Formats: sequence, structure tokens, C-alpha cells
Amino acid sequence: MNTSLVVEKEKLDNPPLEVHYLGDKVLRQSAKRVAKIDESIRELAKEMLQTMYSENGIGLAAPQIGVNKQIIVIDCQPDNPNNPPMILINPEIKKVSKDLCVMEEGCLSIPQVFLEVTRPRIIEVAYKDEYGKQKKIKAMGLLSRVIQHEMDHLNGVLFVDRVQNHFALTEELNKKGFSVSAVQPIS
Repeated sequence: MNTSLVVEKEKLDNPPLEVHYLGDKVLRQSAKRVAKIDESIRELAKEMLQTMYSENGIGLAAPQIGVNKQIIVIDCQPDNPNNPPMILINPEIKKVSKDLCVMEEGCLSIPQVFLEVTRPRIIEVAYKDEYGKQKKIKAMGLLSRVIQHEMDHLNGVLFVDRVQNHFALTEELNKKGFSVSAVQPIS
């Protein structure tokens, strides 16, 4: 029974879960480790994927839907039906490259805001899959970026906290109706 969760990569009119937005305190809490990986966790991961696809996302962390658990779902190729999504439970970054890269990021919790963020180019991550199997991957490029972005959510950190261009940050947030005071800059 060790096959990936089957989820149609389609946009639902009524996604099963509600995404919380910048300013909601639920996004600032540290998520708790998942003690037992069972059917309820697999069902949550499935609903997270359905919600992510419905919102045109490529990653979603449980805190974004108000669930205080260390679960993230990722699909860097949402338009490719042959590319299975990833489910990472209790993920831990084991190694990061000294080599950094800058890429534009966005977030389902801060719709239509896209800003540049600097992160390590390559990471090694250990996690459990939706069946409790221990896994380890080396990620680079977009996958590395998405894993780091989603793992930040597990620690109550949003990508806007890492934006170094404060002028662009203020302008973008104001334009989209978000409060700059909701940002918690990381030095």
C-alpha cells in the first residue's frame, strides 16, 4: 500500500480547506511535530493538495490552513499529471549550501504579492512521507526554494519577513491591501 496519495490536479470551486492570510495570528505559531501518521493525516494531506491546486499554488503548509502540524505538500509541476506531489511530514533541513540564490517568491497567504528572497541554493531534507516512511532528498532550484518557503511556515515565518528590499515590500503590501505591520523582519 505504499503508493502516493491520488489527488486530481484540478481546481475545485469549493476547496476543502480555507487559506489564512497575512495578519492572521495562526500563521505566526510554531507547528507541532506529527506523532502518529495515520489515515487522518493522509486525509489532511489530500485536502491540503486539493486546496493548493484550487488556489494555483505549488506548496502549502498546514499552518496556512489553520492546522498546527508539521505537514507540507508540494508540487512544482501542477500541470504535469505524471509528476506526483510530495508530502513532507516533520521535515528537517540537514544541510544547506553556502551558495545562495535570489528568486521571486509568492505565497497563498499573501495573494498577488511577489518579491525577491535570498535563500541557500541547495538543501538536504529528512522527512517522513504520508505512510510514515523515513526519506531524505537533496533539493535544488525551485524544489529547494519551495521546501524552504513551506518549512518557514512551520516556524511561523512568512517569506515577506525575509525580503530585504523594504521599499518594494511596503509598496507591494500596500498595493494589495496588506498591513506592513504584519511583517516580522528577520535580521
